[in-house]
Amino acid sequence: MGNKPYKITLLGTGLIGTFYTMSLHGQRKADRVHTVYSRSGERAQKFAEAWDIPHWQRDMAQAIQSPDTDVVVIGLPNHLHLEAVRLAAQAGKAILCTKPLGRNAQEALEMLKIVEEAGVFHGYLEDLAYPSKTLKALASIKNGALGKVLWTRSREAHPGPHSDWFWDPQYSGGGAIIDMGCHCIEIGRNYIGKDVRPVEVMCWADTLVKPIEAEDNAIGLVKYANGAVGQFEVSWTYRGGMDLRDEVAGTEGTVRVDHFLRTGFEMFTSTGEKGYVAEKAESETGWLFPVGDEAHALGYPQMFEDMFNAMDKGVAPMETFYDGYIVNAIMDACYKSAKTKKWEPVELVVWRGKEGAERQEQYKEYDQDHYLIKEELLPDGRKKLILKEKAGGKLVQHVTE
Repeated sequence: MGNKPYKITLLGTGLIGTFYTMSLHGQRKADRVHTVYSRSGERAQKFAEAWDIPHWQRDMAQAIQSPDTDVVVIGLPNHLHLEAVRLAAQAGKAILCTKPLGRNAQEALEMLKIVEEAGVFHGYLEDLAYPSKTLKALASIKNGALGKVLWTRSREAHPGPHSDWFWDPQYSGGGAIIDMGCHCIEIGRNYIGKDVRPVEVMCWADTLVKPIEAEDNAIGLVKYANGAVGQFEVSWTYRGGMDLRDEVAGTEGTVRVDHFLRTGFEMFTSTGEKGYVAEKAESETGWLFPVGDEAHALGYPQMFEDMFNAMDKGVAPMETFYDGYIVNAIMDACYKSAKTKKWEPVELVVWRGKEGAERQEQYKEYDQDHYLIKEELLPDGRKKLILKEKAGGKLVQHVTE
């Protein structure tokens, strides 16, 4: 089956719209933005001219209903997602929506119902599930290289978002959690297993620096039914650029990934770069951390390739509106926990994964009478074994020459 070229209506001309167009026009070449919509006609026209887009609109419904459009890509502020999804579903278009899906789980669930009842293709544009390093790590984990995943940590921190609406929870739905926690939570779900139910969360969130009504820093723990824990750290007050890092610990191995800082490309300049360095970079002088290919480092081309290949084959992509709903539900629990300062349950109206705890202890046997707790080589060359008796439970230590 050959690749079908898709004509795309892009809703939104901000930073995310720029990254999306850069990736769409650069990945499989045939897929193109055919119509672009912005609430500002001037911005829509300039964006269309800059990216060689044939049509521009400041009327969302007309942009979506264009008979030449196959796919609607939503890159709008969070409070406009529901309206855009409803219009696109009514028009029978395939819909790809940026993260987070909704401002809360109620909105996300409504969007999930809309696309499923309309029977239209839907993809959740969670780009940070798609960087090449992440996909490689996921493949290794699925192959068993790390054993059972016990703990994940995902961190996103930078000096804060680029548009005014992000900072107002009325439009965004929250602060650093809704903006970046959605990335971190879905990364953790992929590593732990998206069919494993998130059970409860513990979250700290506070407004430490910015004069806003939302949190500018947060840390959360998401506990899963199999005992694994997904940890996230987000900050809108981190200085020095954008810090994107993931870690995974399993019974048989670990993974550490750095996406944006300390990736092997470092530069010092006393005169300045004389222009853009990288997303969220604060300076163009001194030590800089340029990113060779930002779009690929952030997963955009790989994400769209998955989306359009799934459309070609008539199957679901790796990330769907269902995933976006699960993430929103987890974030709702995080916001509740930040207020109550207690573990709060993740309330899921729709759950399509495994049921039950499925906690399986995987003890290593040393011999028929003992479990192996640890084995290590000492500095003097001796080997130490820490064992546990199966019958009595006594801990014993053996040192061999």
